[in-house]
Amino acid sequence: MSSQHLIPPLNYGMIEEALYRSGQPNELNFPFLEKLGLKTVVWLAPEEPNQRFLNFIDDQEIKLHHLGVISSANAWDPITEEVVLEALELILNPRNYPMIIMCNLGRHRTGTIVGCLRKLQRWNLTSIFEEYRRYAGPKVRVLNEQFIELFDTDLVRVPVNSPKWL
Repeated sequence: MSSQHLIPPLNYGMIEEALYRSGQPNELNFPFLEKLGLKTVVWLAPEEPNQRFLNFIDDQEIKLHHLGVISSANAWDPITEEVVLEALELILNPRNYPMIIMCNLGRHRTGTIVGCLRKLQRWNLTSIFEEYRRYAGPKVRVLNEQFIELFDTDLVRVPVNSPKWL
């Protein structure tokens, strides 16, 4: 009997029950992702995911939402408010779960979305930035932290059937 190793993608983490984050996975991560039983992938990078990952998504019948094309192609530009609001609309719909939020490395774009979600959950800024920095490592982008701090949660439409952790 062969044992299969389950290897999570780069910067993988659990945000809430059935809501995850990571960088773009490779083939070694597919068995791990398969165990999550994902229904939805929110892809935040401007470019398409690699073909092997697209094939995996298709094989697993996972719905892909590519929001990164809405934002600037310059990787250094902060994510736009439009992308954050669209991502949060998907995140706040429990019918999309289990869900994973991804960008190339799972640091900046993903971290900004998670930071805005935490703000909606009424986390304090110190805790939000600590989580952002844990995933960003030495590559913290002050513009992303500023975006999170200034993000207006009143713009978010919270559905009546929102997740219980909100």
